[in-house]
Order: sequence, then structure tokens, then C-alpha cells
Amino acid sequence: MHAISKFLTSRWGPILTGIVVGVLAPLLVKFGNPGNMGICVACFNRDIAGALGIHRAATVQYIRPEIIGFVLGALVAALLFREFKPRGGSSPLIRFLLGMFAMIGALVFLGCPWRAYLRLSGGDWNAIPGILGLFAGIGLGIVFLKRGFSLGRSRPTSPVAAWVMPVFVVVLLALLLIAPLFGRDADGNPVGPIFFSQSGPGSLHAPLLISLAAGLLIGFLAQRSRFCTVGALRDVVLLRDMHLLNGVIALLVAAFLTNLALGQFKPGFEGQPVAHTNLLWNFGGMVLAGLAFTLAGGCPGRQVFLSGEGDADAAIFVFGMLAGAGVAHTFSLASSPAGPGAYGPAAVVIGLVLLSIIGLTMRETRSA
Repeated sequence: MHAISKFLTSRWGPILTGIVVGVLAPLLVKFGNPGNMGICVACFNRDIAGALGIHRAATVQYIRPEIIGFVLGALVAALLFREFKPRGGSSPLIRFLLGMFAMIGALVFLGCPWRAYLRLSGGDWNAIPGILGLFAGIGLGIVFLKRGFSLGRSRPTSPVAAWVMPVFVVVLLALLLIAPLFGRDADGNPVGPIFFSQSGPGSLHAPLLISLAAGLLIGFLAQRSRFCTVGALRDVVLLRDMHLLNGVIALLVAAFLTNLALGQFKPGFEGQPVAHTNLLWNFGGMVLAGLAFTLAGGCPGRQVFLSGEGDADAAIFVFGMLAGAGVAHTFSLASSPAGPGAYGPAAVVIGLVLLSIIGLTMRETRSA
């Protein structure tokens, strides 16, 4: 076990994790997940929010086993290597808001940083302005970090708080397996408590065991390797450290080669799965998401993995993402293949203003 841990925490750890993600994501598409969405942490959390009735967009409702696997895989790794540490208390309300705006930005673009790279590897050129926007958002976040931005330090907390997210995903797994239905309304529509899409992206999914196994493996590897698609660029700029960026490059190369081998590489702007061609708001949505992820300390995948190792602050960010999905789909902020939602651009501008205020004003306070 020591040798495994040493390898995964070396410079090869993120590379191996990136290769595994890059291979598994296209395979999950082959097995049934939506096109260019073998793994999308934001989209999958959005689908979970829909399944729980947090929003009622009928085409994006499904409890994604990959997210369950991410949390439990990270939990197993943290327990095995004695890194399960209950902690929290670092500006929880601000983290919740960051999670909300990160999700809103991602849904304007239609994907998280993971999916941006996976879309590019599948030939979706609409991902290019999204990735440029991600870089811009991370860059803005780095400016705030250099000016002293801080959410404060996490402190040891009750083990109860640390187990909230692992217990939550176990409950999600039970709900996915049982699929309880309390009845139907007069029009024959399900009344919950759990909802499943009958059409659209939410109705497309790989077999449960395959999805769960993929999530467990990625969660385990990512917890050990500290894999993070946002931290990768942040560390290059702040520390001149390529450690994490090598993992992102490995993901891109592995996903491109796997898509090519599976016949899933289809280059172009038009007709890409679950994507729109509005270059401005592909860019703008990811500026907002990149800024939110940077201020929170990591990409959506990293937040999910941290929540599995006892970080209650990361769990609050994830719950903020679930709430953000509800806001985005309830108030017409989320995009569709037809283009940005009616109020999505305005939400991006408002989000950038609010997060800039947070970035400029939040400083770590020291007790006397």
C-alpha cells in the first residue's frame, strides 16, 4: 500500500488519473452516457438535483452513479491512507454561494472544466472559447489570491459533519436502486419523490454498475493524486509547478485517442451533443465558473473528492452546486443546444460582479 501511495502522490499520480479519466469518459459515452459527456461533474450534479426535484426540467433528471462513486472512492482512499480528517468552518456561506455561481456559469456554457476538455477531445470546437474563458476566470481568481483573498482556515470539526456527504450519496444510491414513486397527478406525471428523465440527456446513461465502478476508481485515484483541473493552471501561474497540469494534458491526449479509436471524434461547431454555438457566452459562462472554482480552491471534481475525505466546506460547495442547478433551471439561466437561456447572460454579469466583490473584500481574519 505504501508503494501505491508513493506512486500516486508522485508526479505520475495526476498523469495516471488523467489517463484513466480520459479513457473512461469516452467509454462511458459508448456505454450510454450523453455524447461528449462521459463525465461532467457539473452536469451530473445538475441531473441529481433534477432527480431530487430541486428543479423540474424533465430532460435532465437522473441520479448519476459516477458522483456517488467519486465520493465513496475518495472516502475509501482517505480511510486507507489515514487522510480522513473531519474539518470545516471556512466561510461556509460564501462557499455555498461560490458553488451556486459555479454551477450557473457551467450551465451557461453547458459543462464543467472536465467536460470542456472532454468536449474538445471529441471535436467540439465550441469548447475552445469555453476553455479560454476558464483560463480567464482562473486568471482573475489568481489576481485576487495575490491580493490576499482568503476564505479563512478550516478547523477540526465533529466527525458527524465529515460523514454527511458519504451518507448522503449512500442515500442517493438507495433511492436510485429503489426508485420510489408516491403516485401520479391527474395528467399521469410522476409526483416524486424521485424523478427520472424519459427523454433528453437525463435519459441517457451507462449501466449502473459500470458507472459506479468508474466513479469509484476515479475517486480513489483522484483523492491520492490531488487531481484538479483548476488547480493545475493556478499552480503553474503561482508556483511554476506543472505537477497537476500534466494530468490535464494526459486527460486530453487519452480522451482524444480513445474517441478516435471508438469513432466518436467528430470535429466541428454545429450539431455537437448538448452544446450551443454562442461563442461569447460559452466564454462568459466559463469565466464565471473558473473564477468561482478558483476562489473556492478547486474544480468541481476536487470539491467532490474533498467532501469524501471529511471536508465539510467542500461538501457545502457541492450542495451549493445542487442549489445553483435549481436556480439555473427555475429562472431560465441554463443554456440549451438552441443557445443561452433568456436570463443566463445577465446572471453571468451579476455573478462576476458579486464574485469580484467577494474576491476584493474577503481576507483571513486573525484572532487577537
